[in-house]
Amino acid sequence: MVTQRNVCVIGSGISGLAAAKAFRESGHQVTVIERGPDLGGVWEPSRSYPDVRTQTPKDIYAFSELPMPDGYPEWPSGQQVFAYLRAYAERFGLLPLIRTGQSVTRLAKRADRGWDVTTTGADGTATTQSYDFVAVCTGQFSHKNKPVHPGADAFEAAGGRILHSSEHNDAESVRGQRVVVLGYSKSATDVAVSAVRHGAASVTVVFLEPAWKIPYFFGGLINFKRILYCRAAEAMFLPFDAGPVRRFVQRLAAPLVWANWRALETLLTAQFKLRRNGLRPKTRIEDDIHCNLAVETPGFYALVTEGRIATIQGTIAAYEGSKAVLTGGQRIPADLVVMATGWRQDVPVLAAADRATLVDAEGQYRLYRWMVNPDLPDLGFVGFNSSFATNLSAELGAHWLVRYMDGRLARQPTRAQMEAEIARLRVWRQHERPSAKGYGGLCIAPYHNRHFASLLADIGVPTREANPVTALFAPLRPPVYADLLARAPAYQAGAPAKQAARIVGTSRAA
Repeated sequence: MVTQRNVCVIGSGISGLAAAKAFRESGHQVTVIERGPDLGGVWEPSRSYPDVRTQTPKDIYAFSELPMPDGYPEWPSGQQVFAYLRAYAERFGLLPLIRTGQSVTRLAKRADRGWDVTTTGADGTATTQSYDFVAVCTGQFSHKNKPVHPGADAFEAAGGRILHSSEHNDAESVRGQRVVVLGYSKSATDVAVSAVRHGAASVTVVFLEPAWKIPYFFGGLINFKRILYCRAAEAMFLPFDAGPVRRFVQRLAAPLVWANWRALETLLTAQFKLRRNGLRPKTRIEDDIHCNLAVETPGFYALVTEGRIATIQGTIAAYEGSKAVLTGGQRIPADLVVMATGWRQDVPVLAAADRATLVDAEGQYRLYRWMVNPDLPDLGFVGFNSSFATNLSAELGAHWLVRYMDGRLARQPTRAQMEAEIARLRVWRQHERPSAKGYGGLCIAPYHNRHFASLLADIGVPTREANPVTALFAPLRPPVYADLLARAPAYQAGAPAKQAARIVGTSRAA
C-alpha cells in the first residue's frame, strides 16, 4: 500500500496548480503556499504589464483536461489566462488548498526525512511546518532580474520611474511620457508597442544584441504552431541521448536541415525588414530555438520602420539628471524606464550546502528528468522543465513526480541511472548544444515530444501513434495527453504517514 503523505506545493501558478491536482488526486494531503495575493503566478493581475498576451496558441497553452474557452482569441490576454487558471482551480477543488500571502523563507532537511518549511506572512509572523515531501513550483518567473545603475536614486528622486516589466501595470501612466525599455524579449517589445498605443511621447528600446523572433503567422499565412510544435521540426535537432544510427541519419540530412534554416532566416529577414532596420541577428536561428525564443509583438517591427519606436544597441550605464546614459555614450531623455530584463531562476530558500548540491559551479541545475536530484530526497521541482508548452510540461511533470515519490513509476530510476543521465546532459550542453545551458539548463525546447514521451514511458504509458506520418506534422494537442494519462496504472495512497503537517514553531517579527 502507498502511504499517504503531507505534501507542500510552493507556488500557485500553472506548475503549482498542476502539482496540487496530481498529488491530491493520488490521495495525498496537499498544502499550497503562495506569496502573492492570489493564484496565477506570472498571470496574477498585479504582476501583468498592460496588453500582455500569451505567446502560445490557446489550444496548446491549456491543461489536458480543460481546454480554454471557445470564445477566447487564438492568443488570449493576461486577464483571460488568469480567469482560465481560476476556473481550473475551481473545477478541480484546488482553491481550499491555497494559502496566499505567505512567503517561503527557508527549506531545511529533517533528520527523519521530509522538510521543514518556514513561511512568513504579511504581518511578519513566521511559522515552520514539517512535510513529508516538498514540490517547488516557482518556475522561471519567481525572482526579478532588475539591474541597478549609478544615478538611479537621483533619477527617481527627481520624478523619474524605474520599474521591472512585471511592476508596470498601468497602461495610461505612459501617456505623454518619454519611455525607455531595456531588453529585447517579448515583454520588452510588448511594453514598447503598448506605450506607443497609449500615447507615450517617445519610446526607445535599448538592447545588447538583436535576437530572432517568430511571427504569429509565417509569411502572414501559416500559424507558427504548425511549424514550431510538430515532431518534424523537432527531428532537425540532435537529442542528447541520440545513438549511432540517429547520429548517422542526422549527418546525412545535415545539408537539407542547413538549407531549411537559411530559408527561414531569409523569410523572417524579409517579413520583418530586419536589414533595413539594422535588427538582423548575428546568430543562426537554429541556435536560438530554446526557451528565450520570443514571438514578435504584432506591430513592433512596423512601428520601428515608421520611426515611432527607436532602437539602440547597448545598455544603460548610468543616469544623469533626467536622462539614461548608454554604454555607447548616448543620452536618452526618460520619464519612465522599464526593465524588461527577465527573471532569475533560483531557490534561495535552500541552505547553502543543499543549493550547491542542486546547482553546479557553472549555474547548471543537477536534476534528473528536470525534476529531482538524487542527493535531495523528498524534494521535487515542477515547471523547471521549461518549454514552449508550459501547461503540458507542468502537468506531465507533476504526474511523473507524484509517482516517483510513491515509487510507482514503471521505470523507477536507480541512483546510478539518475547520476549518469545528469552527467550525460551536462556534457551534451557543454559540447554539442551550448544554447541549452540557458535557464540553468532547464529548458527542454525544442525537444517537447521526446521529453513528454520519456515521462509517459516512465509512468507506464505507451505513446505509439496510429498514423506516424500524420503525427510527424501535427502540433501538440493537450487532450491527447489526458487520454494517455487515463491509461496509466491507477492507485490511491492509503494510510497517512502523519495526520497533518506538524507545526514546528511560530514567531512574530519585532
